[in-house]
Amino acid sequence: MRVVIAEDSVLLLDGLTRLLQTEGHDVVGHRTAEEMVAALTAPGSSLPDLLVTDVRMPPSHTDEGLRAAVHLRSLYPELPVLVLSQYVEQRYAAELFTHGTRSVGYVLKDRVADVDEFLDAVERVAAGGTVLDPEVVSQVLARSRHDLDDLTAREREVLGLMAEGLSNSAIADRLVVGSAAVEKHVTNILTKLGLPVDADTHRRVLAVLRWLDRNGDAR
Repeated sequence: MRVVIAEDSVLLLDGLTRLLQTEGHDVVGHRTAEEMVAALTAPGSSLPDLLVTDVRMPPSHTDEGLRAAVHLRSLYPELPVLVLSQYVEQRYAAELFTHGTRSVGYVLKDRVADVDEFLDAVERVAAGGTVLDPEVVSQVLARSRHDLDDLTAREREVLGLMAEGLSNSAIADRLVVGSAAVEKHVTNILTKLGLPVDADTHRRVLAVLRWLDRNGDAR
């Protein structure tokens, strides 16, 4: 498997590279998010099997890595991305899932100390799975106190399809119903879960995260 790592810490970059190489993976490291984006978008370049990136990178050490990952996912929705972060960035965590929940992971750097758990996250995300650090799930969903039990059976079915990354039109096709019916179900789901009304995309993401948390798919 070909892996690209974006990490400004020399020690962590070297450690991750050696770990993944020991597992037989081909690894390319970058010290800045700009360098990583340039390499992946260069003419003739091919996408890696997995991108591992830190959230906070030079020059401002705020959200460059995450913004780069979101940008690349907008260009290449199929690109598997595993984000590493020192702390839980609630807004950033939600943005990461804007372009779908497949092949995405968000893991706190403390987890990297557990080699088996980190390698499992690498394999799962590369294979199309979703991996979320339990602390990320806890904090991102902190504002949503309503239970999924408030949803009807049909609404839970729709939410499950949302968790698979399906759009409203794709859900309508799967359930053999009209788009208007699906839109009504989605609105009811977001309302019943008490999600904020300031950003529809993030509300949808948070709803999916709650579903993953309940059904044991988020780790």
